[in-house]
Amino acid sequence: MAQPQPALERWTLELEGMPQFDMAMQRVEAWYHNEIVDRAPIRFQAHNSFLNAATDEIEQLSPEEKKAWWLNVELQVELFAKSVQGRRFHAETFPVYFPNLGPEVYAAFYGAELVYSEVTSYANPLVETWDEIANVRLDMQNPYFKTMEALTEYALERGEGQFMVGYTDLHPGLDCVAAWRDPQRLCLDLFDNPDGVHQLVELAIADFEQIYDYFDAMLKARQQLSVSWMGIPSFGKMHIPSCDFSSLISPAFFNEFGLPILQREVKSMTHNIFHVDGKGVAKHLDAILSVPEVHALQWVQGVGDDYPIMQWIPFIKDLQARGIPLVIDLAKEDIVAFTDAMTPEGLFLWVATQSEEEEIEILKYIEKWS
Repeated sequence: MAQPQPALERWTLELEGMPQFDMAMQRVEAWYHNEIVDRAPIRFQAHNSFLNAATDEIEQLSPEEKKAWWLNVELQVELFAKSVQGRRFHAETFPVYFPNLGPEVYAAFYGAELVYSEVTSYANPLVETWDEIANVRLDMQNPYFKTMEALTEYALERGEGQFMVGYTDLHPGLDCVAAWRDPQRLCLDLFDNPDGVHQLVELAIADFEQIYDYFDAMLKARQQLSVSWMGIPSFGKMHIPSCDFSSLISPAFFNEFGLPILQREVKSMTHNIFHVDGKGVAKHLDAILSVPEVHALQWVQGVGDDYPIMQWIPFIKDLQARGIPLVIDLAKEDIVAFTDAMTPEGLFLWVATQSEEEEIEILKYIEKWS
């Protein structure tokens, strides 16, 4: 694996609820290099907790009203601002607002329509027939792109001194194509029309760097770091590549259609943390880790039979032994067993908590473990 690039320009952020910002960033930067300053970094937030923001408020709304709620710039940012007001953020729990219109918003930048629920959105297929490929074009003036731009601008003004602002969840490559075609249909396309899939995949990655750099420039102009939904910042360019669709396909198909795109997606980034969403994606790890610019992994073990995390200890130890920095989502009840079984090297822990007192207690425990 390639080491993240050194010699980045650094600066400090004065955040009311996070006076330890500089020390927290030292721990994060050490973690990127698979090193420890004084303890393993820890973030007191569960994976996907941001999706639960206002479920009760919108569950009774019509589909049109739900969409209007999600696209309401002032409402979205003010809800987040209210949630962080007066809070103290411990350890590496950076208060980050990331503009969120759902995981398929990248596909929507090209014309796909999003359908909204209480906690997320999905795209209606954009390419129903192959001759509709001609309609797939990036439109930086469309409502989704302009709303994302407005969310970012409003948050940068509103959050000064209170919270950080990140960029949205960008999914180029096969995940974008799955949104344009429909995942089940795309599985058949891999057999029936591989040339068409290659054409769509190329469209899905061609503008990625332009889109990323557009929002990154907005953030850097206001002295923000590069950060997104994972809440792990970088003074350079941080990205969270993923390919959830890969859980549905064989390694051979991933190597043909997914891997070349991943190589292009990550090449210009300073730090890449690949989001491994369960064992279906993990079957492709040898291919994913063959890309030198994939610096770290986030492991999400899933639910049901894949929970609790203790059954994955041998898997996690193997990755740790290979020198791969890992983000691990832990339930509070698993902390003691997990830390008894593991050493802290290369681990960034996520733990959901209910109170500041709980966070302080867990932090003391992690300090002793480290």
